[in-house]
Formats: sequence, structure tokens, C-alpha cells
Amino acid sequence: MTRPLVAFQIRGKDPARLNDFYREIFGWETKASPLGIIEIPAGIGGPEGGVGGYIMTAPEPHIALFVQVLDLVETLAKAETLGGKRIQEPLDIPGGPTIAEMADPEGNHIGLVQQ
Repeated sequence: MTRPLVAFQIRGKDPARLNDFYREIFGWETKASPLGIIEIPAGIGGPEGGVGGYIMTAPEPHIALFVQVLDLVETLAKAETLGGKRIQEPLDIPGGPTIAEMADPEGNHIGLVQQ
């Protein structure tokens, strides 16, 4: 079964600078959350419901995509058998979903959101 892309993150050492850049270049109307994460709403004119994202602090810049899966533990194990790597074990976000993170064989980060 094809699993949907549900969110994205833009990570870097200076989230405020990244926020200014993306707000100016794409016209994104962002807002800061209580956790210090900058929220990017789903786009106007995109797919119904759209995909929103976040700008946040990280030691190294990169972009992560989040894909909805049925079972985080099973998906992480399968990623490892296919040459990927576990980055983050399942984590319950207060008031939100349970997430995990893996890397593909080339090192690209893919976030996982349990359905």
C-alpha cells in the first residue's frame, strides 16, 4: 500500500534566518510554536488538506520528509534490512503523533509518522 507524505522539516543552525528566507522567497506565513519550532501551514492551491511543515534547529542543515506508516517499529526494521539506518526510535509527541526517523542508504533523512 502506498503511504502518503504528511509533513516536512527544514532544519538548520539558524531557524530564524531560514524562516526569513523561506517567508520572503515563497511568501510562507509562518508562526512560532511554544516549543521553539516554526510552523509552516499547508499551501494554498496545493492538494486538498495539503502538507505543512516546520523550521527547526539542528546541528547540521538538512530537509526531512515525513511519511505516514502503519507500524513504526516494523518500518524501521525493514529500512535496516534494505540498507537504511535508524536515526530516532519511536517518540510520542505530547498532544501529537508518534514519530520516528530513519536514513535511506544514501543518508537522506525520512521521518515516519504512525497512522
